[in-house]
Amino acid sequence: MTVAVDAGSDSPGIRRIWIVGVLTLLGLAVAIVVFTWWDARLQALWFDAYQRVAARKVETLPAILVEIDEKSLRAVGQWPWPRTTLAKLLRDIERGEPLVIGVDIVMPEPDRMSPERLLEQARRDDPVLAAHLAPLPSNDTELAAAIAAGPVVLGLVGWPERTGKTLRAPPFAIVDAERRGDATAQSINIGQFGGVIPSIDELDRAAAGHGLISVSSVAREVIRRLPLVANVNGTLTPALSVEMLRVALHAPALRLQTAGTAVHGVTIGGFTAPTDDDGSMRIYYSPRDKRRSISAVDVLDGKVDPGDLRDKLVLVGVTGVALTDYQNTPLGEAMPGSEIHAQVLENLTDQTWLSRSHSAPLIEITVFVLTGLLLIWATPRWKPRNSALLAVTCVVAMILSAFAGFYFERQLFDAATPGVALLILYSTLLALTLAEATRRRRSLERVVQAQREQAALVTGELQAAQRIQTGILPRAETLRDERRIDLAATMEPAREVGGDLYDFFRLDQDRLFFLVGDVAGKGLSASIFMAISKALYKSATLRQPHAAIGDLMRTANDEVSRDNPETFFVTVFAGIVDLATGELRYCNAGHENPYVLAAGSAALARLDDGAGPPLCTVEGFAYGAGRYAMHPGDTLCLVTDGIVDAQNAAGDRYGSERLGHVLSGLRLAGLRSGAPSARAMADAVLVDVRAFVGSAEPADDLTVLVLRWLGTR
Repeated sequence: MTVAVDAGSDSPGIRRIWIVGVLTLLGLAVAIVVFTWWDARLQALWFDAYQRVAARKVETLPAILVEIDEKSLRAVGQWPWPRTTLAKLLRDIERGEPLVIGVDIVMPEPDRMSPERLLEQARRDDPVLAAHLAPLPSNDTELAAAIAAGPVVLGLVGWPERTGKTLRAPPFAIVDAERRGDATAQSINIGQFGGVIPSIDELDRAAAGHGLISVSSVAREVIRRLPLVANVNGTLTPALSVEMLRVALHAPALRLQTAGTAVHGVTIGGFTAPTDDDGSMRIYYSPRDKRRSISAVDVLDGKVDPGDLRDKLVLVGVTGVALTDYQNTPLGEAMPGSEIHAQVLENLTDQTWLSRSHSAPLIEITVFVLTGLLLIWATPRWKPRNSALLAVTCVVAMILSAFAGFYFERQLFDAATPGVALLILYSTLLALTLAEATRRRRSLERVVQAQREQAALVTGELQAAQRIQTGILPRAETLRDERRIDLAATMEPAREVGGDLYDFFRLDQDRLFFLVGDVAGKGLSASIFMAISKALYKSATLRQPHAAIGDLMRTANDEVSRDNPETFFVTVFAGIVDLATGELRYCNAGHENPYVLAAGSAALARLDDGAGPPLCTVEGFAYGAGRYAMHPGDTLCLVTDGIVDAQNAAGDRYGSERLGHVLSGLRLAGLRSGAPSARAMADAVLVDVRAFVGSAEPADDLTVLVLRWLGTR
């Protein structure tokens, strides 16, 4: 069902839909631009979907994760291990000559299993044991020595409040693109901590670098971004992964690229990692890869080829299920924090991080507005199926374009928010269009109902006019007692009423007047003029019953022409037949010449004397008269031009020749089996005309008058 609103440019319904649509579009655009909180979760889920569909493929393995996993815990013992064991683990790793070792473990207290801690209790309980423990070095000293022996970066835990602990962070230079000289850590829009929790001072001093290992303070939060830098009580502090790269590249300092309060990137050595305005990097995850991980117990047992660690960025972290919190990732796969840091290192070294340009929101809102305007224009004009297809096409085009930007350029464009907003807009437009279509349909139904009522009224009036018109035509039954003549007449209007006329009536005992006429035109106006013409002609004849037929025609011409503002004209054939002698006096005012079927002969003749112009065309015209002597059995057939001008669906004309063949056939049949009655002849003519016309619309009124003089017998 078509429900599209009238497509005329001046349609008030379309203008109303356009106005509401534009206001809705502006409201949605403002909501997207200003109230970003309402679509933040939708946008985040959409960006997660990108990674689930096309996760990052691991091309290189710059980072190796040495895991203190369940296997290591079963082999070495429960956590925490003695720090001498950690020292051995670090020395075994250092023999592989990695670029740097990052320890994703914070040790804020001395080792409880260190000899000096045990010595205090042994001096009280076991002097012999105390004597053996006294010369042993501290476990923390052993670990500090292992840390100092290699390029080791220790982790820091950011704390919301001040801790009083010493923060050792690499120097940071702020490079402001706006060339402001007052840029400080406090003036930059980055995450802030009141303090940190480092490892004990002995270990902390031995490390080559220090970086934050805090991933998220919100439970079960999906880790989509990782801050590369944070403000710790006024000191810029890098993330563990950034500090590991700095140490590996032997860079003395880091540079923070800013523009006002926004961060644009962190420069590490010779390359810059772009960030969001808050200094965080969007991580492009790959699924967990076994090639990235080595069990710590395998390193301790010497089962790992030292060459596998050469020139690698090695991360040491606890991954035992009971010992660490696994973080949710966009892939839907939980990972330990050290694994996330390893993925960040891969992003940084392979430069495969995700980016969302500052122009992305402008592009998204522009696309939304343009497609929204297209829908506003098309929805009220098109069928719902077509407009729905357009809306779906626009949304699909957004999705495919955004995914192409992610897949080929790792750029994040939000197709979910404008797509949902576009569907909301389309739903509003469709509801308005359907409502407007319903309103218009009801309005049209009221108009149609009024037209039907008006048509019924007019039809009733026309039917009444038809009854009146047919009622004023004489009936052949009035001559039932007259044995000297057989007469039949029929008039079928092309519409409810027509412009043809016929009449017959006695002038005296032996004379019969008859006429057949045709008003130029058809329909109601022609029928009214027909009735007037018939009445005036009959009145003129009855006033002068003994006047010649030509004089009667002239008088009728004057009478009918007197009040004729529409300049109608009438063709008339009128005659007076003497029923005692068969003499026929006639006059033809522009009408079709009658046919004469002579008794006892198949010949067909026509009366062509006494001709003159139609009534109301020539004022005061002197009409002449014709004469024909009828023999008993002679038949006259008078028709209007609706008979000979009738057309079929192909546009072929009935014509006088076909009418003549019909009449001749009737005459030949009469010679063999007796002459047909006047009624039979009139009906035969009409039946043949109807068969010829078929389903075509009637072109004019059909009138036939057949008169046979039977003689005085």
